Amino acid sequence: MGKETVLFKSEEKMSRSEAAGLLRTLADKIEKGKVVLSRGDKEVQLKVPDQVEVEIKAEKESGRNATKKKVEVEIEWLVGDSAGKSGPLKVK
Repeated sequence: MGKETVLFKSEEKMSRSEAAGLLRTLADKIEKGKVVLSRGDKEVQLKVPDQVEVEIKAEKESGRNATKKKVEVEIEWLVGDSAGKSGPLKVK
């Protein structure tokens, strides 16, 4: 595909409760169709269409000294395209 440009990036440690709260807030904003990400003087506004593609991946990374597990959630859409795939994904 084309060149990827990072519009916004943030990485920080937080409690499980704080992470869950952040995801709930993000979910509410996605449902309303507009997400604004900001930190300091950096801000990006995203208009989220009615249909998006969602990818969820669980990974385990084993290193020499430690094992790391992670869950990645990716939500993407084509700019100017409101059509997308909708699947039967469930989080239990």
